[in-house]
Amino acid sequence: MKIILVAGARPNFMKVDPIMNEMEEYNSKQTSKRNSKYILVHTGQHYDYNMSDSFFKDLEIHPPDIHLGVGSGTHGEQTAKIMVAFENVCFEEKPDLVIVVGDVNSTLACSITAAKLCIPIAHVEAGLRSFDRTMPEEINRIVTDSLSDFLFTTCRGANENLKKEGISENKIYFVGNVMIDTLLKYKNLAESKIKKFSNLKKKEYALLTLHRPSNVDNKKTLQEITEALVEISKEVPIIFPAHPRTQKMIERFEFSNFFQKPSNFLFSQMKGIYLLSPLPYLEFLHLMVKAKFILTDSGGIQEETTVLGMPCLTLRENTERPVTIKEGTNILVGTDKEKIINESLNILNGKGKIGRIPELWDGKAAKRIIEILIDKYINQK
Repeated sequence: MKIILVAGARPNFMKVDPIMNEMEEYNSKQTSKRNSKYILVHTGQHYDYNMSDSFFKDLEIHPPDIHLGVGSGTHGEQTAKIMVAFENVCFEEKPDLVIVVGDVNSTLACSITAAKLCIPIAHVEAGLRSFDRTMPEEINRIVTDSLSDFLFTTCRGANENLKKEGISENKIYFVGNVMIDTLLKYKNLAESKIKKFSNLKKKEYALLTLHRPSNVDNKKTLQEITEALVEISKEVPIIFPAHPRTQKMIERFEFSNFFQKPSNFLFSQMKGIYLLSPLPYLEFLHLMVKAKFILTDSGGIQEETTVLGMPCLTLRENTERPVTIKEGTNILVGTDKEKIINESLNILNGKGKIGRIPELWDGKAAKRIIEILIDKYINQK
């Protein structure tokens, strides 16, 4: 068996790590004839060091076997570049299976390419739906799921979404959340190893991430969010590791004066919004574990905060991860200034949402995935 595992953007790296670990564990117990070779393909969709290469160092992942180096571009341009490059990889490597994760352009592009070459596809994190097709990720999810032969889901609601779309139950497997595998594996290490933020006191700051085009590309929306953050930062410091594109839009809209750029990290007692460059995974995880609460428009952070038992305010009108609202610590606040402020003040006043950890978010999702692939596919070859 030869398996290609695809990663291309920051969220992907935390998802492929436990899968590769389980593959290696499986191979270590087999004779040479039963081994499954895997090839890690990095598309290069994210190419900034702290959004890409640092993950291989932090998570001790061996370097990609193949790096496509596609870089940035419009959705169509980037997807097309990946498809052309990945097709050449498939011609050369002739894989028996392609594993894709998440919902980024790399996920879509490699799935389409594999499907056209009649290569079976396994999609990790299948079935998530925001039901908002203005989100590029929603299109990526729907198309990838329709093409996949193995659909590995994080929650039972995702199973129901897939069945409503006419996908056979025989292809759907509820396995849990590989993001949580990585979180639980590295949480203690991130707390103990990272000294960079040692002056920050636990629960005395908020953490912010903001990157979605619907939030940062529209001046009026970004201004509404920023004004809310300014008010919140009068009560608690906000640390903001910002995506390069978000930083560019802040400058373009002339909002830079609302943010501070610290020369060091001795600011835990100072109010304000502190703008940082993107952080390596362990550094960001360290900040997340110690924060009072998190404001975000990210999907994965909604899941991680639920497992950490930390209040999360999601700056979106919808989410493809409703289990984090139904069972977890997540609240949708949209981009309404007053709602963002009021919910933040509730948390600061001790009224943050209390949730529970969803079913099978136990650090063993990757193990289940590999066991299923061994039973249903690898042993059949």
